[in-house]
Amino acid sequence: MRRAYQTDLADAEWERIKPHLPTPKPNGRPRVHSLREILDAAVLYLVRSGCAWRLLPHDFPPWKTVYHYFRAWRIDGTCERLHRALRERARVRLGRDPQPSAGICDSQSVKTTGVGGEQRGYDGGKKVKGRKRHLLVDTQSLVLKVKVHAASVMDRDGIKPLLKRAKDLFPRLSHLWLDAGYNGRGKGKDWVEKTLGLRAEVVRHPPKPRYVWVKEGEEPDWEKLRELLPPPGFRVLPRRWVVERTFSWINQNRRMSKDYEKLAETGEAFILVAMSRLMVRRLDRS
Repeated sequence: MRRAYQTDLADAEWERIKPHLPTPKPNGRPRVHSLREILDAAVLYLVRSGCAWRLLPHDFPPWKTVYHYFRAWRIDGTCERLHRALRERARVRLGRDPQPSAGICDSQSVKTTGVGGEQRGYDGGKKVKGRKRHLLVDTQSLVLKVKVHAASVMDRDGIKPLLKRAKDLFPRLSHLWLDAGYNGRGKGKDWVEKTLGLRAEVVRHPPKPRYVWVKEGEEPDWEKLRELLPPPGFRVLPRRWVVERTFSWINQNRRMSKDYEKLAETGEAFILVAMSRLMVRRLDRS
């Protein structure tokens, strides 16, 4: 028996996850390590602490074994199925329909460690060389779909692979909130409305008056002009803050502070893992 880490699953949390993991093959070799130990090591400790695979503590199963299971779960879709089941359960707990009717799209550029090949690029707007995490979230900040691609891909182009099969996965989805980066003729917002048949609304910052015309010889009404100016300081934009909260949750995991992965698919799987951990803890506490 080893001492428990803060990232270990509680018994109730494990019971929620266990039915969604693959069962052993009847004619296969008996398992030496339990799936709970592997899940605690690969999915929780590694993502939360940010350590490398080879630096997993010795009281966990061997790192090669842990990596083998994580890679298999990523390829066969176990991470995605587990995340989907927990998300639907979490939405029901919040009094929502399991299938969302509205979503918010946004991206986050993160630095990489020099791996990734063609899946790396330079984001001129954010001055970041690396990758973009492109998310589709619901109104509760829960991830619906994730796509990791080069940071050089514009948002209005990156939304196309992100929303691929979105109508099949979410038949009730009918409305999207976007930011100004998705504007573009035949791209982004236009593509969402014409190709997918969804309503797309661009959430913009309130306009700032730049010029005020005053007749020659007249004194401007300064009090009236001050009323036209937006209040100073940071302003929370409607719906835009929802996806920003999701990025904040993801960044609480040190493995997600940068993109350390060689494959973009691994980064996508880690995002699903981080959100699955958050949702299963919420379900247990509620």
